[in-house]
Amino acid sequence: MPQTFRHPEIIDIARAEGKVTVEDLSERFGVSVQTIRRDLTDLANAGQLARVHGGAILPSGSRNIVYEERRQLNSAAKEAMARACARLIPDEACLFLNIGTSTEALARELVGHENLIVVTNNINVAQILGANPSCQITLTGGSFRPADGGLTGALAAQALRSFKFDFAVIGCSGVDADGELLDYDLQEVLVSQAALDRSRHRILLADQSKFGRAAPVCIASVARLDTVVTDAPVPATIEDLCQRSSTEVRSVLPG
Repeated sequence: MPQTFRHPEIIDIARAEGKVTVEDLSERFGVSVQTIRRDLTDLANAGQLARVHGGAILPSGSRNIVYEERRQLNSAAKEAMARACARLIPDEACLFLNIGTSTEALARELVGHENLIVVTNNINVAQILGANPSCQITLTGGSFRPADGGLTGALAAQALRSFKFDFAVIGCSGVDADGELLDYDLQEVLVSQAALDRSRHRILLADQSKFGRAAPVCIASVARLDTVVTDAPVPATIEDLCQRSSTEVRSVLPG
């Protein structure tokens, strides 16, 4: 297959799976690993991918993946993580859910819970939980982001100061090798930080594609969390940090 035809397919695989590896692409396309390395270097030089050890990921920077595309990424993993996370949350709990497709998956799993109080800056979460007649839902207010139904900024963050949550469940765009949770929008991060500050139990939902993915704004360290719910074993450096900080890691299998 000519190189010019491989490149768009490599980008599509990266969008669907969050990452591409040299070995996998070599097998998919029936070409040598050296050829794939050249492809990835060309795509990185063009700004379409970012090289990582053994492969490449979608580039970091000021633009996130289009939200509708993100809904399709790793959907089975997100559903499995959501089911596992929902089991941690009892009836009658007060919780915060932030912006993201993983927290939307959790909202769907919480529709059968009783007497929840849910505060969110995610309009999609509020609409999903609207199907639960015993759920009290509060939207934070703030600046509306039409691309993903998010409410962001200082006004949204300030609204959380009136609450003490049993649980804050957040997603993020990436988890760096040093254990820092990363995102793209400072105004969104302010809200997640405020929620963590006001919560007794802090949970991260992050599928395996998020580990090693870069983004420019830091939310917090994984050491601040009580629980990480993911769909695969976490990298060794993250596992070590979680053990030292008594952060529980729950790895669940899709399906």
